[in-house]
Amino acid sequence: MNDSREPVIDPVTEPATVPAGAEASVAGAGVAGAGPTGRLWGVGVGPGDPELMTLRAARLIHDADVIAYHSARHGRSIARSIAAAHLRGDQIEEALVYPVTTETTSHPGGYRGAIDEFYEDCAKRLAVHLDAGRDVVVLSEGDPFFYGSFIHLHRRLADRYPTEVVPGVTSLSAGCAVLGRPLVEGNEVLTVLPGTLAPRTLAERIAGTDTAVVLKMGRTFPGVRDAFTDAGRLADTWYVERATTAGQRIAPLGEVDPATVPYFSLAVLPSPVRGPDDPAPLRAGQADWVLAGAASRPGPSASAPVGIIDRTAPAVEEPAVEQPAGEVVVVGLGPGAQGWLTPQAAAALAAADDLIGYGPYLDRVPADPRQRRHPSGNTVEAERAELALELAAAGANVAVVSSGDPGVFAMATAVVEAAAQQRFAHVDVRVVPGLTAAQAVASRVGAPLGHDFCVLSLSDRLKPWEVIERRLRAAAAADLVLAIYNPASRTRREQLDRARAALLEHRAPDTPVVIGRDVGGPTETVTVTTLGDLDPAGVDMRCLLLVGSSTTRIVRRGTGRDLVFTPRRYPAP
Repeated sequence: MNDSREPVIDPVTEPATVPAGAEASVAGAGVAGAGPTGRLWGVGVGPGDPELMTLRAARLIHDADVIAYHSARHGRSIARSIAAAHLRGDQIEEALVYPVTTETTSHPGGYRGAIDEFYEDCAKRLAVHLDAGRDVVVLSEGDPFFYGSFIHLHRRLADRYPTEVVPGVTSLSAGCAVLGRPLVEGNEVLTVLPGTLAPRTLAERIAGTDTAVVLKMGRTFPGVRDAFTDAGRLADTWYVERATTAGQRIAPLGEVDPATVPYFSLAVLPSPVRGPDDPAPLRAGQADWVLAGAASRPGPSASAPVGIIDRTAPAVEEPAVEQPAGEVVVVGLGPGAQGWLTPQAAAALAAADDLIGYGPYLDRVPADPRQRRHPSGNTVEAERAELALELAAAGANVAVVSSGDPGVFAMATAVVEAAAQQRFAHVDVRVVPGLTAAQAVASRVGAPLGHDFCVLSLSDRLKPWEVIERRLRAAAAADLVLAIYNPASRTRREQLDRARAALLEHRAPDTPVVIGRDVGGPTETVTVTTLGDLDPAGVDMRCLLLVGSSTTRIVRRGTGRDLVFTPRRYPAP
């Protein structure tokens, strides 16, 4: 299993944040400068449960200058979420995002060429930090040297920099632990196989070994199941998914629906369980004892060893016990200031087993070692929602965080939309509101929303610009105050110019405009200007705009703090 696969990306910034003055040229990376070079660490964080990390791993993660982790393009970093409680908050983070995983690629060298180029680039990025004297910790799920992506970095950097590896609990060790079965004993032979091998090759290897574990399943699951069937070992093989996490699932391999199998799953052919009088391991098909699995299976007889069932004993009928589902709570954090977090929201966050959200928003929630954190980028709302519901379906209480109010251009819609699927019908979903950005900006200047107003987003990522422009003109013609979210970004610069032009068709140039940036945050600024003087160049994604109606007024005050308000009365036509 690839142990280092999932990151946190802030698409509004560069992949890593490097302190001022710390830049270094990639050209010649790896050539020691005047000062000492940093040390490279490959650190295993274990299979999922943060408590299965070693003490040494926790110490190194806390002390490192740079934290690096791999991921697919969806932006979730399992390795980082496991280690989150030990991050200081001021460290440089390098998110190493795979250019391709299971999809096709247009790279001239094909998949292998794209991946090789990716690892070369990753090595150069880390070499910049090492040459600058920074210690770099690369997080690896499981163990760095057990099918881990760190191996590719080790191969490219270990001959140039001091390098050490901190082992971690592997997925197969965790799988057997939660299964409650020994993996191998005595003179038995264990074979570890990747599910990407051809089914015929897998079947031959499985038939010729005592115990086996197959990793890297997901889309390969049907072939893996066929291999165990052809080897005559299917009845003795177990399926383990996301071992040691809230989403853990265990079932006989033959009973698993292939459509439900994720990449983080194992097929485990454990050591045959011995009866009290069996002096030697039993081969498949000869065992008199089978694992006592879920509560729906028969209980052990009085003479059977603990953890096994005597097949000769009378079956004891017990009612099926289903894992109760948890719930998903979508929590509004407010615009930024901690004082704007409601007591209800704070209580929901404290009660959660798992926290899910856009990385910078999740960073606003104080770390709790008891909780698992799942940060991701800001364009993967649907994936965040699915993850939250899957964890809750497995019994976890999950909080999905949003800035401002989750029902206003935020995560509530994505979660509720995903929850409409039949497979999540048993999962409770509720929304905890938060103070919206429009309310926060309005409060800084008085009462610009004192009369009817309209809320619009200028982002055309999920709706055509033509629709946005038509709605802008309609709102302007209706003489509504406008609260404009997502006014501009690094890649969307012309939309605000076009929006301003559309509004000027119906509004006078002296119409008041309020620009609130990072309101409630450490870099807050609030600017009162007019529609005619509005400069789109000074607006970005951290801004919210309030555009007044024909009745909105600016009150100039000697204190330098102008007030803006929209009267409660509207003149008769």
